[in-house]
Amino acid sequence: MPRRPRILLADYPLHIVQRGINREPCFFADEDYQCYLHWLEEAARDCRCAIHAYVLMTNHVHLLLTPTTPGAPARLMQSLGRRYVQYANRQYRRTGSLWEGRYKSSVVQAEAYLMACMRYIELNPVRAGMVPDPGDYRWSSYRANGLGQPDASLTPHSLYLGLDADAALRRQAYRALFRPQLDAEGASEVRQALKLGMPLGNERLADAICTRLGIRRNSGKRGRTPSDEPPSRPVRIEQREFGF
Repeated sequence: MPRRPRILLADYPLHIVQRGINREPCFFADEDYQCYLHWLEEAARDCRCAIHAYVLMTNHVHLLLTPTTPGAPARLMQSLGRRYVQYANRQYRRTGSLWEGRYKSSVVQAEAYLMACMRYIELNPVRAGMVPDPGDYRWSSYRANGLGQPDASLTPHSLYLGLDADAALRRQAYRALFRPQLDAEGASEVRQALKLGMPLGNERLADAICTRLGIRRNSGKRGRTPSDEPPSRPVRIEQREFGF
């Protein structure tokens, strides 16, 4: 069965998750996280991707970014993955790959789901029981988005900036979003979109994207007809081709 093609859209936020092989650790010391974030900043700049949120967990990484071209996320992940794996292999005298073969991704409808996706990403350490509050975790974007800690790798999304014109009040409004943790249904939607590689958005957006790309919208239910098979190669499309 051919791989389901990625949905790659210029100027649409994209949620990416990359896991270690067999979910084994990818980060072993503080220096590892610091190196990864340094290379993330460089790759985002070189590949023209705006990073809005991230979390580096022990055995996986979440990124929320907006690319300027459809192929930019793949170039970013290739550059970042290559540099970090070379570093880890040299640092820990290991060989071979560090990451699973293929990262997962999901286009995000900004107006309805961007903030929910940011919360989902930055609450990962809380859900994992590692910290009681997202601000207690060093290796996520929450300290920048919610507490004002400088982070050169981040580019605020316009919806985040729209929370308030005053930076302090903006961070206060953002922190308020975390008081009721992301509800179970909302978290499930984010996970399901990633698992299936489908858009995270309302029915109209998701159906329009899949129809335009000639991709069957995968709902996660079993069963398909031969005509439902996805094309064997990725199809890319610019945002301007959608009229909403």
